[in-house]
Amino acid sequence: MAAATWFGALGGLRVRWPAVAAGGAALLAVALRRRAVPILAAGALVAGAASGMLAAGRIAATLEADLPSGVLTVAGRARSDPMPWGGNAERFIMVPTAVVEDGARRPWGGPALAVVTTEPVAVMAGDEVVVTGRLREVAGWVRGDPVAGTIQAKTVTRVGNDGTPWFRAGNALRARVHTMVPGERDPATALLAGFLVGDVSQLPEPDVRALRRAGLSHFVAVSGSNVALFLGAWWLVVAPLRLGPRLRASLGLGALAVFVVLTRWESSVVRAATMAGLVLAGRVVGIPVDAWTALGGAVTLLLVTAGDLAGDVGFQLSVAATAGVLVGAGRLFAGRSPRWLWTILGATISAQAAVVPLLLVTFGSVPLLAPVANLLAAPLVTAATSLGGIGVAAGWDLPVRVAARTAGGVLAVARAAAGWPQLDVFGVAALAVGVAALRHRSLRPVVLIVAAVLLVAAARPPQPPAVPTVTFIDVGQGDGVLLRDPSGAAVLIDGGREPVVLLDALARYGIGRLSLVVATHGDVDHVGGLEGLTGAVGVDRIWAPDHPDGGDLLATLTAEAVAGGVPVERVRDGVVATVGAFTLETLGPRRRYAADNDGSVVLWVTANGHRILLPGDAGAVAQEELPERRADVLLVPHHGSATSDPGWIERTVGEVAVISVGENTYGHPAPEILELLARLGVEVHLTLVDGDVSIPLP
Repeated sequence: MAAATWFGALGGLRVRWPAVAAGGAALLAVALRRRAVPILAAGALVAGAASGMLAAGRIAATLEADLPSGVLTVAGRARSDPMPWGGNAERFIMVPTAVVEDGARRPWGGPALAVVTTEPVAVMAGDEVVVTGRLREVAGWVRGDPVAGTIQAKTVTRVGNDGTPWFRAGNALRARVHTMVPGERDPATALLAGFLVGDVSQLPEPDVRALRRAGLSHFVAVSGSNVALFLGAWWLVVAPLRLGPRLRASLGLGALAVFVVLTRWESSVVRAATMAGLVLAGRVVGIPVDAWTALGGAVTLLLVTAGDLAGDVGFQLSVAATAGVLVGAGRLFAGRSPRWLWTILGATISAQAAVVPLLLVTFGSVPLLAPVANLLAAPLVTAATSLGGIGVAAGWDLPVRVAARTAGGVLAVARAAAGWPQLDVFGVAALAVGVAALRHRSLRPVVLIVAAVLLVAAARPPQPPAVPTVTFIDVGQGDGVLLRDPSGAAVLIDGGREPVVLLDALARYGIGRLSLVVATHGDVDHVGGLEGLTGAVGVDRIWAPDHPDGGDLLATLTAEAVAGGVPVERVRDGVVATVGAFTLETLGPRRRYAADNDGSVVLWVTANGHRILLPGDAGAVAQEELPERRADVLLVPHHGSATSDPGWIERTVGEVAVISVGENTYGHPAPEILELLARLGVEVHLTLVDGDVSIPLP
């Protein structure tokens, strides 16, 4: 039933009416044979197809909706909590109920909109809000939900909250968790908030990436174990009332509704809560429901209700992992002692095996040793979640602090395991062949030797280059430059806007320590990717521009560095450092400028007689004041924009020019800059086209 519903929902979601027609034909065909099971399966197929088609229609209606334009005031209800979004901005989804235009208020049951604000707002999902700002008709997706446009908010006012008891209770509990477990305190506390309510918005991106690469992300995707702990706590609360089993189960259903609101109805939460709800409903009516029936019933019920879940990766992973646990727990290593250890290991291996195809399709790789990481982390997660829940419920800070320390142990496992080998499709296939070969006693020694050799080779980090090398990393729309020396020393200048992209690049080149990190200025496309860097790799020191105010991102970066014991130097022109064969000299900033971009740290780098100029986003005003230098390799300022002085570029550029740029709406690189470089006969590389651009300096 569940499989038929899922197949139909996917068909309805992707191809709509043809899927419904095909399902109807199948239902008619089996109905003529008058057999109950095929008829039920065909009915589930049709119901799933209809649900998927309706979901596709709702999504299309949102993405293609006509919107009013300009500055306006919109009243509505927040569908999500504010989440960090680019620098100091926050973003949440709202569903409009009214709009004010030209002083007149009219009802508007408009499509979902994203609201972006640069000021912190005390809004929670379910609150009634009034937003004033400029509405841009740019359809897209926010955390898997379609939105018809974005309001760049000037003001956001909370005017009321949801009236339903379970929503008020869920929001109150969530607010209590955030008060007792402030995620901004440190990464371990932020991870504890993830264990309790699935909120990892305060967890640094490098740690989110480490959890994924270690195969531990499911611990912050609130699901079955969290539901069990929550219901266990609920039974303790109602135990003194001496209620009958049916009334206790009925109250448990209400508690599940509160839990779904508390954890913000993520797909894994909804799946787990629905399974638990079916078990409790069975107790109310006197019908026992086993785990497999609960899983199948939950999948069928949810897909018939919301067909778009069929294409939701989180839902797919949750269902697959749960099925894997049900298959493997107690069966894969039956009869082995100690039983608890082999039960956990069997469940972990089965769950990981079940989600491998989905992980390969979604992320392109799977962690080889995820079962080991899970075996180490699972007891810590259970202890942290239990202690944290007790501390939050009792208002007692000591258990929360102990729970945060325990969550720190999970982070340590994730950070260590993040560097372990990752398998692509061919690696998974080779592993499957190896496991199958182990069943033949004569082949076991060969398989074990080959596996050991491959593990050693995979664990060996990439070696430093034979000669000094400058690499312009493809960080998308931004700058990121890596200097690598044969000694293993490395320097990073800027890091793009995404920490995950930067960390993947550093891992690709085997960089575990940086002798120097230079933040040229505070724009997100230069320093956004440096968030959490000092906690992910070793950093000896940081250079930042000598500005009284470099922006929030730069302030956060320097605060992180100081907290981690990394010295931060504020530099202007005339500062020199030597790292391996590289000599770095700052040519700017030479003074304080009105434009932040002109205040970029400008670097003159030499190695083995080769000259490289890295000017950040410095524009024509700052360029006019720089000393005359001709570089062999020029990083074209500001991603090739028209803010540069063409005469300065002509006097400065040598044989090679690199433009670090990604997909953008800013018009970078400017056509006139490209035409100038072509006229000068310069060899031009764009990271958007060429990817990482590495230039050896022999």
